[in-house]
This record gives sequence, structure tokens and C-alpha cells, in this order.
Amino acid sequence: MNTRSAPDSLRRRPRAATAPVALRAALVGCALLAGALANIGAAAAEIKLLPPEEAFRYAARAVDARTLEARFTIADGYYLYRDKLRFGVEPAAVTAAAPALPPGKLKDDEFFGRVETYREQVVVRIPVENAAPGQTVTLRADSQGCADAGVCYPPMSQRIELVVPAAGSAAGPLIEAVPAKKRWFR
Repeated sequence: MNTRSAPDSLRRRPRAATAPVALRAALVGCALLAGALANIGAAAAEIKLLPPEEAFRYAARAVDARTLEARFTIADGYYLYRDKLRFGVEPAAVTAAAPALPPGKLKDDEFFGRVETYREQVVVRIPVENAAPGQTVTLRADSQGCADAGVCYPPMSQRIELVVPAAGSAAGPLIEAVPAKKRWFR
């Protein structure tokens, strides 16, 4: 019989009971992280942003040979920046003067500081020169807006072709840049 014992360096030492505790802590941490990610995902899924053409619906009409009218219908929960509105006309022979923009509401914006914004609707009259009755002109509107959810859209440019009405006749029809989609189911 061998009475000799193994040297201390070769003896197995009993494992401490820390492995099950560490495993439990790791599992609890993973469960908490998964729950937090699920909450973030649910919150992000609740925010459904509209495409910019729906959030900021642009329409225009030719009032007469000297006036074009631009209109933005702004969805609830969205706003347009007043200082980001710009208008231009084509062909080059037709010129547009700077429009008198209506005053907006002051807002302390996280992206641009203290600015004027529009909500719901804004109508702008653009004076033009050298437009002839019956002529087709293109009114370009450059704009930028944001959602109250904290998301800003990049600047966008939209165009609408308008026919200048004959002298003494009624204003032309309001034409939408992107016609409203029919929604069969909501």
C-alpha cells in the first residue's frame, strides 16, 4: 500500500461555490438586457414616421398671370421651418419675386435653436413676372421640417406644373405634388 500522498501542487482543491453564483448573475443580466431591448424596440415600433411627402403635403395653383400660390398642409405632430422655405419658377423667362412669408410660431428647436415654424397649414403667395395666360410654369418649393418625435427630415424639393389662367378668369385648380393615396384599410 502506498502511504505516500501527492505533493500539494498536484492535489485537487475543492472548487469554490462561486461558479453557480456567477452563472446565475450572468443569466439575470442577460434577462434584464433582453427586457430593456424589448422595451426599446417596442417604443421604436410605436413611432411611425410619415414619408416627407405625406407629413408636408405640397400643393399649388396659379391665381393669375402675376401670382402663384403655394400651400403646405402639415400633418399633426410635424412642423416646417419658416427660414427653410424657398421658391423658384421655370422657365427662366418667368421670374419670381421673394414672397412675403407669413409669420410662424417661435420654437426653441434642439437642432437649429430659436426658429419660426409652421404647423397645420401655411399658404404663401409668390409674385411672378412675364408669365403669359395659358403658359405652363413650374413652381418649385424647397422645404425642411421635423416630427415632434425628434426626427428631422432632410431638405426636400418638390415641383408642380401650373397653367396660368386667362386674364379675368378664376384662379387655376389646386394641384397636389403627390396626390393623396386612397386607403382602403387602416
